[in-house]
Formats: sequence, C-alpha cells, structure tokens
Amino acid sequence: MRLIIIGAVASGTSAAAKARRNREDAEIIIYDKGDYISYSSCGMPYYIGGEVDNAELLTPRNPAFFKSKYNVDIFTNHEVIAIDGKVKTVEVKNLATGEIFMDSYDKLVIATGARASVPPIKGIEYKNVFTLRNIGDMNHIKGFITENNPKSAVIIGTGFIGLEVCENLKALGIEVTLIEKLSQVTPGLDTDMSVYVEDHLKKNGVKVFTGVTVQEINEKGIMLEDGREIKTDFILISTGVRPNTELAEKAGIKLGVTKAIEVNEKMETNMEDIYACGDCIEQFHVITGKKVYRPMGSTANKTGRIAGDSITGGNLRFRGILGTGIFKVFDLAVAQTGLSEREAKAEGYEVVVCHNIKPNKPEYMGGKEMIIKGIADKASGRLLGVQIVGYDGVDKRIDVFVTAITYKAKAEDLFHLDLAYAPPFSTTKDPVMYTGMILDNAINGNRKLITPDELDTLIKSGENYKLIDARVVSQYDKDHIKTAENIPHSKLRKALNDFDKDTVTVTYCNKGVTGNAAQNILLNHGFKEVFNLSGGHKHFRKNKKS
Repeated sequence: MRLIIIGAVASGTSAAAKARRNREDAEIIIYDKGDYISYSSCGMPYYIGGEVDNAELLTPRNPAFFKSKYNVDIFTNHEVIAIDGKVKTVEVKNLATGEIFMDSYDKLVIATGARASVPPIKGIEYKNVFTLRNIGDMNHIKGFITENNPKSAVIIGTGFIGLEVCENLKALGIEVTLIEKLSQVTPGLDTDMSVYVEDHLKKNGVKVFTGVTVQEINEKGIMLEDGREIKTDFILISTGVRPNTELAEKAGIKLGVTKAIEVNEKMETNMEDIYACGDCIEQFHVITGKKVYRPMGSTANKTGRIAGDSITGGNLRFRGILGTGIFKVFDLAVAQTGLSEREAKAEGYEVVVCHNIKPNKPEYMGGKEMIIKGIADKASGRLLGVQIVGYDGVDKRIDVFVTAITYKAKAEDLFHLDLAYAPPFSTTKDPVMYTGMILDNAINGNRKLITPDELDTLIKSGENYKLIDARVVSQYDKDHIKTAENIPHSKLRKALNDFDKDTVTVTYCNKGVTGNAAQNILLNHGFKEVFNLSGGHKHFRKNKKS
C-alpha cells in the first residue's frame, strides 16, 4: 500500500506514525509546503516572550527523525496543488525548484490544517502587522521585536493565542492594547465569567477595548470605526483561524456546514480512499451531536491517529469533542468545557446555573480561590458545561468535569466521586464536589439560585420582592446591594414573624454558603419562593457595579 499524506505538523505526522505501527509494509510519503514538519504552535507565544529561550525546543522532530524511526519519507517545501480522486494521483510542486510532478497513491490523507483568519481591514499589508500561526510567523515577530525594540503593541482579538501573546509582550516591557469587536473578552466564555479575565488584564496594565471594530491600519497605528486612533509600534491580528480546504474542495471533496472538510468517525471523506484529519476538518459535539469547528492541537493529534489506524484496518473511531480549552494569562488560569450558558439555552435546554467560589486547597496550605460556573439541564440533571477562572488547580478540576460530562454524569453524581484528598492538594470536599452539590440542591432540593443578571432584572421590574443580606453588619455597611435589608444569619430566625411567606425572597452572603443557610431557614419555615444569589455578593459586584 502506498499512502500519501498532504501536510505534516500535528495530524499528518500522527497519521503516518500510527499507520506505520500498524503496517510495516506500507510505503508512506508526506508532502508539506512548509519548512517545519512538527512543532509546538502553543509554545510560540512563550518563545516570543523569552520564557522559552531556544526555538529548536519547539521543533524537536525533522524529516530525518521520521525516516529513521518510522521509515516515513517527508518532503518539505513541496506543495500538493491538485488531487485526482478518479485515477488516484496528486500533482506536486517543488517550491525550491519550481518543478511540478505527479505521484500516485492507494490511500490519501488530507491534513492541510488551517490559516490565520484576517479581517478585511485597510492597511493590513504594513510591515509591522503580523499573524501568529506557524514557526515562520513566530520568527518574523521575534525578529521585528529584536530589531525595532517596539514600545507598544495592539492585539486585535482576545482568544487564547492573543491573550498568551499579550502576557509575553508585557514581560518584554511592551505596552499592550487589546481590541475586541464583541462586548467581552474571551468570546468562548459567558459574560459573567469573562469579566474576571478583563479585570485581571487591566490590573496587569493592559488596555482593553471591547465592542469596537478596527477600520483602518496606518503608519501611526490603528483607527477605530468610532474615529478614535490608537498609536502603536506593531500589530498582531489574532482573530481566529480558517480551515485550508481549497485543495480538497477543488478535488470534489465535500465540505460540511462549518465549511471545513466533512468526515465520518473513521476520518473518511465522501471520496473513496481519501481521508482527512486535523484543523482542516469539522468535528461533532459530544453533547449536541451537531457539527462544529473547534481546531485544537490535541484534537488534531487524535484525529490523525484515527486516520492512520482506519487506513490500516484498525478499529479506532472518533467520539466527538466538548470544546475543552485552557490558557494562562499572567498568573490567571482560564478553562472551559462543554456548552456555555448561552449555547445551552440556544439548544433549548432549561438550564440551572451555579457560581461556586472555593479555594483549590485549604487556606492554611496556601489555597487560592477559583470561581467555577456549572451549567446543568434542569429536566435530566445532566451536567452540560463548566467554566473556571482561578490560579492553581484549575487544570485538575476542568479535566474531572470533562470526564464527567463525556460519560453523561448528572450534577448529583459529582458529590459521589471518590476524589483524592490531602491538604496540600485539595479541600475535604473538593470544589468539583461542591459544584455538584449546589447544582443538585437547585435541581432536586428546591434550593433555587438566582444569577446577578436575574436579580438585576427583578430589582428593575417593579415586582414585589424581599432581598436579605445575611452577612454581619460590618460587611453590609461596607458595601451591599442597594435594595437589600441586613438581617444577619444568626438573627434571621427571630425576624421571621415580620415577613410575608408569599413574597419572593432572595438571600445572599459573600460567596453563597451563608446565603444558602439563610435560604434553608426560610424554606423550612414555609416560605414558598426563596432564591439564593449565585456566587453571592462577591460575584454580583464583579458583574454589577451599581
């Protein structure tokens, strides 16, 4: 069998390696139009910032390595310019010499990846405007910084890469301004969680503009649509990526609803003996089953392995994604998996949402708070999504949630997980367990939650309600929600006779625990409609300044 793979990096080389492990007699050839066949794109921001001091650490494998270990022939600077699926040939151009030649295959893998998505902004061709998608881009940026010693930078877009570069530019002493056309940073998060990221950016000296669009780039900097001009020395466009599908589409290979290549669970395209994997394909979501496009290096490796296995008679099948992601900006970790609240509502779920603020381990062991947003389906109790913003231990918790959601766990199941505990690592009841407890109480225990947005709507509605601040007097006097009455938890039972049990009542404390205790007292005394403020006063203040 002669196997040709178009594209290397994560998915192409994974497909080749798995195919070789399964079939020693296969002839495997990779054509890649770039100079580098395997590199860590996620490590590039850290080389730019100097945390990684040797670029070769990001490119550990070369064609000679693959030839010696896997007996795979890799040709760099060779671009496949056409595919003929009927006669099973590819047309290849040697970019170094200009020579064009034909090659034949028995099986073909398309692993052409993705490229930076560049918005149609006037002036994009200026020499101080960059994207960051590959090692060449990284070297150009690093070279520009070394040669020009810029004092300021503008980053357009606030996704993972943009924020990671932001941190690394600040480490070099470069002043950074972030531009985001949406009304919030980190578009993948819900707004009530993205505010934590934005505040953290500002605390670290980053200027943030949201809800604005860049109209033009000029020799001084950028011009916004509202007429404001931001002067800057160089510009990074970080507005996402687009799948490289032109070659496939020209050959008659079907694209999916996301405009990436459509494949089945074996990575087969609509054309016989042609497979695709990596950032050029669409995936499907574990929860909804719907097609999505969420390119990630981890998924590229996985789909490449599946393609190589399928080609050589294996039984691996793709099981979908949850859109899991994590990144660090300064010392803050931000993670998400599954559906966001807005996505879940768009899918028709009646959701229950909680905001759980807990330390990753006891404070006496140096624990630091994280805020966990959990989203569950009210009807079934199934956990749908989680977002976490914190410091230490965020990666550990998000991976537990990923596993739980993958295996269709309900919120109530989280409490029963036998998680590892010792004070250097966790609290007795882990934040994962607490999240499950809060959601389960809301779903099955009539301990209803109200979000800051919902409370703000209630306050402005003119409807009759009672808002109880269950904290001690000194905390109330320092700051409280404007319509709240201070009745400390310890005095609540004595004040019950003055309350109307039919009035909608909302309780709150600093983070939610004492508010829940006050809620329990009211419910146990026959109050009909009692809500606890999700995340307490601390989360409300983060989202509602008034």
